[in-house]
Amino acid sequence: MNHTRQALRALLLTGALALPSLAQARTAHEAELEARLEKLEGEMIALKADLQAARQQQAETAQAASLAQAQATGIAAAAAKAEAVEKRVASLEARPTPPAEGFRDGNTTVRLGGYLKLVATNSRFSGGEMANNTQGRDFWLPQSIPVGKGPASRDQDFSARQTRLWLNFASDIAGHAVKGYVETDFETTPNTSASVTGGGNQRTTNGYTLALRRAWMQVDKWTFGQDWTTFQYTGALPESTDYVGTTEGTVFVRQPLVRYSQALSKELTLHVAAENPETASASLGAPALTENGDDHLPDATARLAYAGKIGELSLAGLARQLRVQNGALSDTRFGWGLSAAGKLYLSTDRVSDLRFMATYGNGAGRYIGVNFAPDAVLDPASGQLHGVSTFAAMAALRLGIASGLRANLMGSYQHVRYADDIAAASIATYNREAWSVAGNLFWSPVRNIDLGIELRHGQRKLVNGGSGKLDRVEFAAKYGF
Repeated sequence: MNHTRQALRALLLTGALALPSLAQARTAHEAELEARLEKLEGEMIALKADLQAARQQQAETAQAASLAQAQATGIAAAAAKAEAVEKRVASLEARPTPPAEGFRDGNTTVRLGGYLKLVATNSRFSGGEMANNTQGRDFWLPQSIPVGKGPASRDQDFSARQTRLWLNFASDIAGHAVKGYVETDFETTPNTSASVTGGGNQRTTNGYTLALRRAWMQVDKWTFGQDWTTFQYTGALPESTDYVGTTEGTVFVRQPLVRYSQALSKELTLHVAAENPETASASLGAPALTENGDDHLPDATARLAYAGKIGELSLAGLARQLRVQNGALSDTRFGWGLSAAGKLYLSTDRVSDLRFMATYGNGAGRYIGVNFAPDAVLDPASGQLHGVSTFAAMAALRLGIASGLRANLMGSYQHVRYADDIAAASIATYNREAWSVAGNLFWSPVRNIDLGIELRHGQRKLVNGGSGKLDRVEFAAKYGF
């Protein structure tokens, strides 16, 4: 028993002595573990930081690569554009330098233009001989065709009288657009002088008279001077070797006027004008036209003009007072007219087109067909003016065949109706009707040079039924500048 107790006491003593050693060993191990954990945590934190830095660097690298790619693309595009510009510059430099548009004189730009034109005509008149050095020999003027039963005549003529010159002026004055225009030719004035040095002589000098066609100034929307009448749409005039082309069916007047033009939209413009009045009358029994100079009021004209992708359209109106004073006798009548015209494009390059005009009026004779019919008929005995109605129409087809080559077909017509209260015998030799058809071929071998040949047939008819015909072959050469 005592021995057992001694053994147990020794065991307890041994355990008590071992416990501090165990506690001390466990504490050291824990400390070591904690140190390892702390080190591991530090390494994890460092690893996370490295990973974040790597990701940020990768993002920056990708962004830099994208930017570099964009810069490379931009540089390539800029290089291509620069190359294209260089090619364009080289192409432009290879071309001849275009001439300057006019010249400057102070704050005004002045331009000279026009054309030189030779016309050669071979004409056959069925009703007799036409006088030499008259305008009917130079161009289609139906009222000049001889009427009768012959004998027929044939004439060959060469002329450069249709040569035209113009000056154009443009200035900017105190914010206002100021323009001026002067146009002349040698065809406007008839030449009948037979002297060696005078106009119209074909034997030696072929000298002709320079005449005014147009002369106007323009300030903003106002035009003052001599110009085409507002009642006329000049765009309907066909391309022809002739001076006019469709004379009898065309409104055709140049005269002094005051005109105001207002754009109503991008495509629509309204023109209104007060124009020079002149009553052109004929007396009973005498078809010759007279300029009376007795007018009291200006002629009033207006035109609505459209210009768009399909072409150009025009609607014009005329109102006027006709007045003739014969000694103590005088009379007035109201005259009026309406005209619709246009040019329709038949091709995208606008080489091919259809041109047309239709006009009707009473007392509008001098405005139509170069005054083929009188404005009114005067009875000298009573001083009374009798009315005259006129209908006229024309159409012209222009077709582009090949580069520089084109054809034109045209037809024109006018019919005159006199007042029913006029005795037919007193107006027997007055013009009743005129018509013509023509076709031509134009070739432009080089820029600004036009060579054309044209065939024409026309007829003039009187109130009494008498008629005369014209057949003409015409060649023209023109240099425009």
